[in-house]
Amino acid sequence: MPDARPLTFLCITTYEKGQEFMRECKRQGCRVLLLTAEKLRHADWPRESLDDTFYLPEDIPIPDIVNAVSHMARQQKLDRIVALDEFDMETAATLREHLRIPGMGLTTMRYFRDKLAMRMRALDRHVHVPAFVPAVNHANIRYYLEHVPGPWVLKPRQEASAIGIKKIHDPDELWPLLEQLGDKQSTYLLERFVPGDVFHVDSVVSENEVVFANVSQYGKPPMNVAHGGVFTSFTVPRGGEADSILREINRDLISALGLVRGVAHAEFIRARAGGQFYFLECAARVGGAYINEMVEAATGLNLWREWARIEICGGDGSYKLPAVREEYAGVILSLARQEEPDTSAYNDLEVHLRIKKHHHAGLVLKSADPQRIPPLLEGYARRFAEEFLAVEPPRDKPTA
Repeated sequence: MPDARPLTFLCITTYEKGQEFMRECKRQGCRVLLLTAEKLRHADWPRESLDDTFYLPEDIPIPDIVNAVSHMARQQKLDRIVALDEFDMETAATLREHLRIPGMGLTTMRYFRDKLAMRMRALDRHVHVPAFVPAVNHANIRYYLEHVPGPWVLKPRQEASAIGIKKIHDPDELWPLLEQLGDKQSTYLLERFVPGDVFHVDSVVSENEVVFANVSQYGKPPMNVAHGGVFTSFTVPRGGEADSILREINRDLISALGLVRGVAHAEFIRARAGGQFYFLECAARVGGAYINEMVEAATGLNLWREWARIEICGGDGSYKLPAVREEYAGVILSLARQEEPDTSAYNDLEVHLRIKKHHHAGLVLKSADPQRIPPLLEGYARRFAEEFLAVEPPRDKPTA
């Protein structure tokens, strides 16, 4: 006899995000449980959509979380476990395997969390990646430095965006850094620095198929912005060269990495010399920095909402992508000196959304004209730098 009870979702996040995912689950009749950090007890969660909330102390080890959730599962029959941020993916995958709940396991999870694993997998499927070497065997590293021209970047294998990345111009700079890392050396990789423009593809994936993709370009590479600057991104011309090439590469990449269902945020760089596209990284999550709001402004599709609908459908093949628009959008965001920055002077008709976040200035722009958004963002970025921009030291670790 079929089980008529509603599905129960356990949503895990140690960052304040994913509210629309939880709301959509509740709208679809699911029970929604939230497992989050104690420091986020008073965050802006969609409490009207939550059936229960559980809080964890900071830096609790995964085995203790497994014990706690296993205890919870004595009273709550869990059907889906979803990590709303990539830093919680290992926890969610471990819980799924321990409780035998369907979804991404630990092996596939590493292709979306470990930069070394995803590069090796992509390379195996003939997706171009910058030349790299694991920071493990010193003889291999010396050979790499002798044969791959610099500069290079030393990257943590399991951090997001530009966190913890260090640029190296001379081999003599590398060895003291590795010495400082000590036993953590093997958690890094060394990669050729490729100057160029950075793009991102935000996808919806259902039963191994990319059913939606939106291609965008960063105004400046995230690594540059992380060291102090104004973040911008905008939709590339649909049907243009970058759009067409990256849709194809992204489709091959998602297949190679093994994402069955969900969302993905993949980053690529187009080399200034030669124009070759290289894969940088891919996460099985919604992109940060209000990229979801930008994608929704351009297409009408909310990535969090579609992710929830796909998870609810599971593998039954019933998911249907809603109709989408093919317009253009952009986002601009910066850390602000002011606690509540006033962006009212930015009053072009293309201003679609004003981002409200303490000590941040931000806007989402929208237009039917592919040529309108980039110059607007360029001008706004100069003004943001003068009127709002605050700079903090680069982070080695993420913050909530």
